Amino acid sequence: MNQLFFTLDICHFSDDGHSLIVLDQTLLPNQEHFIELHTAIEVADAIRHLCVRGAPLIGVAAAMGLVVSLRNKPDAIMGSSASFFNAFLETKNIIGSARPTAVNLSWALNRMERSLKEHQELSPSELLTLLHHESLQIKEEDQATCTAIGNYGKELLRDGMGVLTHCNAGHLATSRYGTALAPIYSATEEGKHLHVYADETRPLLQGARLTAYELSRSGIDTTLICDNMAASLMAQGHIQIVLVGCDRVAANGDTANKIGTLGVAIMAHHYGIPFYVCGPMSSFDPHCPSGKSINIEERHGDEIRSLWYQQPMAPEGVTNYNPAFDITPIELISGFVTELGIINPRTLHDVLSNRTEYYPHP
Repeated sequence: MNQLFFTLDICHFSDDGHSLIVLDQTLLPNQEHFIELHTAIEVADAIRHLCVRGAPLIGVAAAMGLVVSLRNKPDAIMGSSASFFNAFLETKNIIGSARPTAVNLSWALNRMERSLKEHQELSPSELLTLLHHESLQIKEEDQATCTAIGNYGKELLRDGMGVLTHCNAGHLATSRYGTALAPIYSATEEGKHLHVYADETRPLLQGARLTAYELSRSGIDTTLICDNMAASLMAQGHIQIVLVGCDRVAANGDTANKIGTLGVAIMAHHYGIPFYVCGPMSSFDPHCPSGKSINIEERHGDEIRSLWYQQPMAPEGVTNYNPAFDITPIELISGFVTELGIINPRTLHDVLSNRTEYYPHP
């Protein structure tokens, strides 16, 4: 398997630390182009416009982008600790407003704030260094988490299996390997041959542009399908397991993920196919009681009408409904593949009861 793709560091500091350098995923698969971000507004815009995407990577980029933004505010660094903290909160609020559904964004920023509050005796320059190291720690932990998810999840995969994915939950959505794709990579490294079916994932085509791109680059047998073809493949017996990522998991196990995930889960349930959600514990929100409490981001209708075409593909003035996510209820989920292991939905409450740190309160 060609692993060169995993040497691509898609989110990192510049040599002088004044820029956050990220791979612009809006240009994939046709162009690998990195952009430099310097301010909180630039970081927030990159997240909002999907240059940076994927729940874990959003958290990493938010933490690192916060550091870059503060480093480029000399008045905050040269002033008092109080003024530095005020600048921190302003920066945090700008970046934190970029997207509402993925909990990793607020989780990472809250973790940075907690670190700051625990060391208020330090000078602004020392606090900036502290935050720099904390952001890198978040990134390193994400890499270790993805490896663990891969190691646990690969035990679900047998040689010759057909695996369905939806959206992109691979290296492009994390610091390394991914969440839903991590078990596929780990199983392949062990010599198992899998056939992956990647939903195109309308309307932004993350499955076509990103998942098919990174899987094929890694030498994995991959077939791209339209979203409405999954049921046909299931009926023919070509799919034995479904692996998806997650943007937020409520305390009861209801899961927010890319729009279309709910439909895949319903079809898998109908055909008796195991449906697993793969994600880090940072995507679990113990303060969110159920899927009904999750704020679903709605995006501009042009993503449906005309984004991929030179001419509009729908009548002018037609009403659009374009939610970025939907909620899959716990009863359709076979289990959660996390860095702690594979969690049975019936025991999720016990796991979350001791993991409330850094999470935003409703």
